[in-house]
Amino acid sequence: MTDPSSSTAAASAGAADAAPPDPLLRLLLDGQPRTRAELIDLSGLARSTVTGRIEALLATGLVVPSGEAASTGGRPPARFRFNPSARLVLAADVGATHLSVALTDLTGAMIGSQTLPLNIAEGPETVLGAIVRAGRSLLAAAGRSPADLAGTGVGLPGPVEHRTGRPNHPPIMPGWDSYDVVARLSADLPGPVLVDNDVNIMALGEHSTAYPEVEHLLFVKVATGIGAGVISGGRLHRGAQGAAGDIGHVQTPGRTNRCRCGNTGCLEAVASGTAIAAELSSSNIPASSSRDVVDLVRSGNPTATQLVRQAGREIGSVLATAVSLLNPSVIVVGGSLSLAGDSLLAGIRETIYARSLPLATTELRVVPSRTGTQGALHGAAALVLQHTLTT
Repeated sequence: MTDPSSSTAAASAGAADAAPPDPLLRLLLDGQPRTRAELIDLSGLARSTVTGRIEALLATGLVVPSGEAASTGGRPPARFRFNPSARLVLAADVGATHLSVALTDLTGAMIGSQTLPLNIAEGPETVLGAIVRAGRSLLAAAGRSPADLAGTGVGLPGPVEHRTGRPNHPPIMPGWDSYDVVARLSADLPGPVLVDNDVNIMALGEHSTAYPEVEHLLFVKVATGIGAGVISGGRLHRGAQGAAGDIGHVQTPGRTNRCRCGNTGCLEAVASGTAIAAELSSSNIPASSSRDVVDLVRSGNPTATQLVRQAGREIGSVLATAVSLLNPSVIVVGGSLSLAGDSLLAGIRETIYARSLPLATTELRVVPSRTGTQGALHGAAALVLQHTLTT
């Protein structure tokens, strides 16, 4: 195994600079079988080129024969289709206190998954080693080998520099700063390794699974921290270094709460599950986490319900600015605090619709997440699939 602490520009470049996908494969990704003639018409390529590309794709297993089309005279033409089981994708969702790993086919359909308790503070060697072991276990259970992997996607609960896949000063990940995640996993798993922050991963999962037709979407995670993933023009928007969507550290006017980032008045310090739990505790209502807050709201505690509604208003104030800047058609709210029910969403909607221009909110929907706890795994798989098949 290579030294994971060493520089791995080559490994990172391999994950970031893949060759464009085959134009015929792109046409077949919808699952519809097509003849050579149909592929020639749709692609505009010469007959000899299409014939050569089909043979090459057949050799990889990504395309397989799919019967014959109706004859219009003479021998019926052969049809070909995309084979989603030709390769597999390993997806990993790393949380503060858990690790979830799944194996999917090339459509993102899950073949198997595992979730285990694991504290991210145990460090990258422990956590990434667990991903490798879980991946090998899932491959063995599916009767496949590591050689069948098209790639591995990983979501981490902290800022990630997109170009290298390295965590960047993650507040809840001691020992992870600048760690070369790509190199560590590439040493044991074939194919590209793609790493992103958990909110971007969740945005991809929600978009690809529940809203594939939506061009402009914001995914907002409200839990221990607050962040957003931005889908613009149907694609994930990361910004220059991968920091786009970090709304948790936007300052809320008039608030002086100390944030873990060192600043005061950050949205995260005011409206996160941790912030609400601290405010409840100061009122002699025991709470230490988002889960405690959710339980109190569900049990009908009026103080917890009021604080969650106010947190929604604070989040909505920041999102109203995002609506003016980005004009999304859907805002999806997820994360552990979203399980508190209608209180959080009601507060968010209240402020967004009051402070945004009518044109920006005419068709805007503010909705709860549909993918729930599986969203990050779907997103990690989508990260690899988009890189491998459609970028």
